Amino acid sequence: MAFPKYMKNLKGFVTIFALSLMLAVAASAQTVLASLDGGRVDVESQRGKVVVLAVGAAWLPLSAKQAEYTNTLAKKYAGKDVVIYFVATDSTSANSKNFTSDADVRAFATKNKLGVTILRDSDGAATLKKFAVEQVPSFVILDKNGNSIGEPYGGIDPKYDISIPISKAIDKLL
Repeated sequence: MAFPKYMKNLKGFVTIFALSLMLAVAASAQTVLASLDGGRVDVESQRGKVVVLAVGAAWLPLSAKQAEYTNTLAKKYAGKDVVIYFVATDSTSANSKNFTSDADVRAFATKNKLGVTILRDSDGAATLKKFAVEQVPSFVILDKNGNSIGEPYGGIDPKYDISIPISKAIDKLL
């Protein structure tokens, strides 16, 4: 017995709806990233704290300047309800042209005296998609409820101190 035409359409609709729902749930899932020390950090579940994500890559020359701004922010907000992370979007796949080992990311952190916890987003996908980061390096600010505020701060210009507008945004949330 063949399905009537409307049953085939209904089956297709239900399949598309289910797939859409799964994608929506995945997109809204919390972003849990691996730290270089082997732990895992859920950057969105730190209730009561402002979270700043410095999204960069160890191989990217402008990330050195980003590390400087990150350290400036970390010093300014030490002891306050602000947590700052450097999120390395370098690939962890040896087959990738943007592969960077954990040792290389540590060397980048040491060279740039990066004084914050470093997280790995193995291909950048979770962080870039979740927070609509269109360019690296960028900064993302999450409010005390884990919600992204405004657009990411991107386009680092070595002649312009991006930590100033980021500080103003953080101060509004404290």
